[in-house]
Amino acid sequence: MRVVLGVGGGIAAYKAALLLRLFTEAGHDVTAVPTEAALSFVGKATWEALSGKPVRTDVFEAVETVNHVRLGHEADLVVVAPATADLLARAAGGHADDLLTTTLLMAHCPVLLAPAMHTEMWQHPATRANVALLRERGVNVLEPASGRLTGADSGPGRLPEPEEIFGAALALVGGPSEDDAGRPAGPLAGRRVLVSAGGTREPLDPVRFLGNRSSGKQGAALARAAADAGADVTLVAAHMDVPAPEGARVVSVGSALDLREAMLAEAPGADVVIMAAAVADFRPSEPQASKIKKRDDAADPVITLVRNPDVLVELVQRRNDAEPGQLIVGFAAETGDDASSALDYGRAKLARKGCELLVLNEVGDDATGSERVFGRDSNSVLILARDGEPEHAAGSKDEVAAAVVRRITCELAARTTQ
Repeated sequence: MRVVLGVGGGIAAYKAALLLRLFTEAGHDVTAVPTEAALSFVGKATWEALSGKPVRTDVFEAVETVNHVRLGHEADLVVVAPATADLLARAAGGHADDLLTTTLLMAHCPVLLAPAMHTEMWQHPATRANVALLRERGVNVLEPASGRLTGADSGPGRLPEPEEIFGAALALVGGPSEDDAGRPAGPLAGRRVLVSAGGTREPLDPVRFLGNRSSGKQGAALARAAADAGADVTLVAAHMDVPAPEGARVVSVGSALDLREAMLAEAPGADVVIMAAAVADFRPSEPQASKIKKRDDAADPVITLVRNPDVLVELVQRRNDAEPGQLIVGFAAETGDDASSALDYGRAKLARKGCELLVLNEVGDDATGSERVFGRDSNSVLILARDGEPEHAAGSKDEVAAAVVRRITCELAARTTQ
């Protein structure tokens, strides 16, 4: 498919480089057409290196190819990201003052605009009128995301993540292409993703165990979201209250030691490892071979606990030694106290564990804590990275899983642009 990727002059132009990579990795032929202002944010060399084609902005460049006509005529899809307030106004007004606006006028294919600007600009009546007019003419204009903008501002106006734009764009031309197995090829097509889910159970005797409140819903949702994105998914499942998602290969485990063995065995060759399971920190030192009896003439039993291995740390160490390209995502349930907040503890854990991303749940004993997280169908998390601000994701556990997988996709795409 021949794609024209227009890039407006906004700080979000850097995300368009990741979007370009998603298109090229999926096998599409992409021509990048930035505005002159866009080149102030991301230089021409970047667009040429990622697309493998010369980059032009003016109608008087490559005149012999009649570029301002040819690009729009030959394109199967035109995507503009970011579409700034100025670019939306020029498109709505039918301007033809650079190569991108002339291409928009010539295009007979589906056109997708992904706006990005400050909240006040997005909500201004002029911008709203321009968007309404473009939509009336059949142009597809995405709603911007809400979140952190340039500086300290926050609100609607943030560019949607590259994989969201990628998915919306492919949907306009009949959906994504298929992989070798006939499945839709999403942004994680060709990637192998390993997910752990559920709560481990540490045996006390043949009928009793130490466990936790994990239902496995979030881990199952992550496996489903990764599969929906085209990945080949293996799910290492401890105790779960929900069935494993279709399309995932399942490895069932019981205790923390079982999970450790399975994860270390399955991790080699995986592009992404997501440790979402609730793994017990401790286990009984000597599980009893027979049921512990409750007898009136006997003393209360004393159970000695020993520390379980830290599976996440082991996965990171093995990755560092053998597979430096593997991306590892940890999960943490934290509470705040008088000394530090849950976010502070989460950041410290991210640094200590050595993974690339850490998904933080703030839990507790009240209605806003563990009862909200464990077993529920909704969740609210912070996605922490080594650099940058935390990313908030909330909604159903499927929506949270989709946000985590989107972040993973962006992290993988960013590596390929470096």
